[in-house]
Amino acid sequence: MNLRQLTFAAFTLCISASSMAHDYRGGDIYIVHPYARATVAGQTSGGAYLTLENKGNSADTLVSASSPAASSVEIHTMSMTADNVMRMREVGNLDIKAKEKITMQPGDGYHIMLIGLKAALKAGDKLPLTLTFKKAGKIEAAIVVEEGAKKADKMEHHHH
Repeated sequence: MNLRQLTFAAFTLCISASSMAHDYRGGDIYIVHPYARATVAGQTSGGAYLTLENKGNSADTLVSASSPAASSVEIHTMSMTADNVMRMREVGNLDIKAKEKITMQPGDGYHIMLIGLKAALKAGDKLPLTLTFKKAGKIEAAIVVEEGAKKADKMEHHHH
């Protein structure tokens, strides 16, 4: 194997290892790329985003979430009302059908709300998050804190 092939092999291994390290699994449920956006001093809540994927043949339900980084953690949804006002509400449980993928992202849709943050979320930090499912049980994950939203993309999907 020459140096070029060895370098490519090492690079490929690092990339696959780092992407795998950011995904978590419990039973048939996969948590993919959990992240939060950085907050500013004095901000007492923040959102966490991720993709939930049920690779099984039966439905499961996300029943709760928790993190030592916040006083409480709730499952929320954002939606636009008929009069063009964004409304956020707690949903409690979140059903995930067999073979379904639910993407939680900034803006419209589901997200994990971190309430009563114990410290500001700084880019590069990792926060523990526990998601509890009816069938899959508890899945421990680490939320990676990314740079805060730019004004132009505050309500748009952030993906990389």
